[in-house]
Amino acid sequence: MISSVTTIVTELEPSADAVISAARSALLEETDAASVGEHLGHEVEDGHAVTHHFACTLSGYVGWRWSVTVALAPGSDRITVDEVVLMPSGDAVVAPSWVPYRERLLPGDLSPGDLLPVADDDPRLVPTYSFGDDALDTDEKAQIRAVAQELYLGRVRTLSPEGRDAAHQRWYAGESGPEAKIAQAAPDRCWSCGFLVRLSGPLSETFGVCANGDANDDARVVSLDHGCGAHSEVRLAKKHRPLPPPEMVFDTVTQDEIDSV
Repeated sequence: MISSVTTIVTELEPSADAVISAARSALLEETDAASVGEHLGHEVEDGHAVTHHFACTLSGYVGWRWSVTVALAPGSDRITVDEVVLMPSGDAVVAPSWVPYRERLLPGDLSPGDLLPVADDDPRLVPTYSFGDDALDTDEKAQIRAVAQELYLGRVRTLSPEGRDAAHQRWYAGESGPEAKIAQAAPDRCWSCGFLVRLSGPLSETFGVCANGDANDDARVVSLDHGCGAHSEVRLAKKHRPLPPPEMVFDTVTQDEIDSV
């Protein structure tokens, strides 16, 4: 860094007023005085350099500090400025850590036309022709995928045990599992509901699909011990039933009878 600050000293004493003044003067060449607060201390880099810290008073930079590194070269009597930077301290307000876009996607984020490729090494899937670790390289996988599609052999990959277990945990702990508030208040469970469509495969022991168009979970996977108020066998208690309309009363009063009153 080129600075117009010139300070003559005989030695670089880190806490000397002249050194602190030189660091502050160099800082004021880079920013307005209104953005520089009190001196916060220093750190000795080596025998010839020291970094001084100053509070930052800029709006939106809570906990940040200005750091100015100055040095005294061997045989020289002039302090030089090495670096002026704005750095966050331990309690600084900083942006959250970067999260890759793929990891930030949530269910429901995809729009029509969006594509979300699945990596070849995704642990949730295994080749349909095998069960376990996939030792094939990328080129061989591409060839098998092409042949499978050409011969109409169906899916190239299928759900792995790890992928199945992850789905089981996610579904069971979600809004369609037994701990959901609507299930806790339900009169009965999905396993006894006539609208439950059974699944096949390993997940069928725990889950089914709701086919009740009046239910919140229509067309969704639900755990067998889930439930809601739209159960096929639910019946209203007498106190919940609507009151029957009163019996009809025929008006037989004539106009003459009204006039005579």
